[in-house]
Amino acid sequence: MTGSQMRLDSLADRNPRVPPQQLVAELVPPPRFSDVRFSTYVPSPDHPSQAEAVAGMSAFGESVLKGAAPRRGLFKRRAAPAGPPGMYLDGGFGVGKTHLLSSLYHQVVTEGGGTAAYGTFVEYTNLVGALGFLPAVEALAPHHLVCIDEFELDDPGDTVLMSRLMRELVDRGVRLAATSNTLPGALGEGRFAAQDFQREIQALAGQFAVQRVDGEDYRHRGLPAAPAPLDDAAVERVAAGRDGATFDDFSTVLAHLAEVHPSRYGAMVGSTSAVCLRAVSTVTDQMVGLRLVVLADRLYDRDIPVVASGVPFDAVFTDELLNGGYRKKYLRAVSRLSALARDGAQLA
Repeated sequence: MTGSQMRLDSLADRNPRVPPQQLVAELVPPPRFSDVRFSTYVPSPDHPSQAEAVAGMSAFGESVLKGAAPRRGLFKRRAAPAGPPGMYLDGGFGVGKTHLLSSLYHQVVTEGGGTAAYGTFVEYTNLVGALGFLPAVEALAPHHLVCIDEFELDDPGDTVLMSRLMRELVDRGVRLAATSNTLPGALGEGRFAAQDFQREIQALAGQFAVQRVDGEDYRHRGLPAAPAPLDDAAVERVAAGRDGATFDDFSTVLAHLAEVHPSRYGAMVGSTSAVCLRAVSTVTDQMVGLRLVVLADRLYDRDIPVVASGVPFDAVFTDELLNGGYRKKYLRAVSRLSALARDGAQLA
């Protein structure tokens, strides 16, 4: 390693400790979506379901606020909503579901004065792991709305956990909104013996009215799937010339991710202005790939450019991984890493 490399900041040196109460306080839309609103979502005329989703989510937000109005009687419970207590956006990656879910949060909280929590599916399961089940319920129950982005069930334990958590919240009058690439009745398909947990899966599905969002991935409209990688020297030059940038070998970062709990990935990259990766290579291992997916989500949430050498990000996962049970997770990661790499290429 050269002397200049020794002076560069490294993601692999970071192993933050995040207090449980901070996990609760950070349940808000990520910085990339802090300013979005329904009015800033531009529906495609070729896909009418996009405009329908805006109208449906806005109306749902109004119903949440109506239920959040002051109630007569100090101890009166919130009135149960007519129909399913939740709204579920189903559609491919890159069609704006996170934009719409963040807009719903802002409609309820920023504009309507209500209270809401916003996090990814993984962040909620991590919250339960950090706090314990009942304390997590108590932390979320005062909210009028709980937003769950990237809803996905990867194992039977998560199925039972989230089903129970959502039942507890609904019983306390909390409304739910979620996004996913999979219809709620099909969650878990291809990942584990879903038929053995069908009752739990159907219980989840019964909490939601489904709104479909069609369209193409906006990150790729008129753009190449992934930019050409830079050479190693160019990656290091960007890292050395940009305050707050990190510089690591890709393999070192992958190894480090195994040592950091995924709930802390956001804190790990939070103060980073750019992530510079040398010698990106194709990932063949499932567990390594899934950790990289979580890292890609946290980088994308925070709009952090990625500057990289090695293989392009549309070749970062093997065909075996892309065609397996976690296909949609990997495709989302490719889409997001490619978008961040286009931002990173401009820095060079």
